[in-house]
Amino acid sequence: MIGGVLLTGGASRRLGTDKARLTIDGVDLATRCARLLSSVCDAAVEVGPGCSTLPSVLETPRGSGPLVAMLAGFDALTAAHDLAGVLVVSCDLPHLDAALLELLASWPAPNVVPVAQGRLQPLCAKFDVALLADARARVARGERSLRWIDDTLVTPLPESVWHTVAPPTAL
Repeated sequence: MIGGVLLTGGASRRLGTDKARLTIDGVDLATRCARLLSSVCDAAVEVGPGCSTLPSVLETPRGSGPLVAMLAGFDALTAAHDLAGVLVVSCDLPHLDAALLELLASWPAPNVVPVAQGRLQPLCAKFDVALLADARARVARGERSLRWIDDTLVTPLPESVWHTVAPPTAL
């Protein structure tokens, strides 16, 4: 069973406005990404202020960063479901599509992260329970970002592979 974690929090400092509520083609980004996750995942949750139609939770303390938020979503899902892993998606991906999420969910490696412009994209990725346990240990040591995720921990999904199902602008 695969779960979905939609990240809608964050201060949007660089953008200056709430990215989750930005509207494209009449649908805000949080709702759009929630629909995509729901179409691919067995269960999904939003981590943030409740911008989407998904059940929402907040990380503790609020504003602790994407790693803490991802774990809050995982904890909320595992309280009710036996998960093999989760798809983690940030709401600020206006061109993300279900085909890319389906590819990630079905990829045989337990941890798979697309590469875009030479960089891993951990805010649109699949992580298994073991990597999430490692993430929890990192949070206990003070880590808050996802920068520690590298190609020794995950299977990088090259652009040449994911571009076969999704547009280059998806990430």
